[in-house]
Formats: sequence, structure tokens, C-alpha cells
Amino acid sequence: MRKRFIAGAVCRHCQAKDTLALWKESGVEVVECVKCGDQMREADKQVQSAVRKDEQIIGVYTPE
Repeated sequence: MRKRFIAGAVCRHCQAKDTLALWKESGVEVVECVKCGDQMREADKQVQSAVRKDEQIIGVYTPE
């Protein structure tokens, strides 16, 4: 498994710059911060976008 670093990228968890490594596991892209260990997978993003796509607004609450 060969890991590549993403130049200029900032970790969403610890805000460290140039610490994100990218590789593929079973066809799924994995990004991990080598400083804090925070991980994000391509499948996670697909699930989140699928959930957001099917959402509907029922009403808007405006407190008076």
C-alpha cells in the first residue's frame, strides 16, 4: 500500500497543514492525518451526500 501526501491540505480535526496522507483500501480512498489520526473515507462522503439529497423541508420555525 503506497501512501501519498496531499500538499497544502489542512486536517479538519487538528488544523495541521501538510499532514494528510491518501491511499486506497479495497477500492475506497482513505485520507488520514498522520499527526492526530483522523480518517475520512470516500464511502463516508457518498453516504452523507445520499442522505442530504433525499432530505425535504417540512416547515420553517421562526420564533417571535
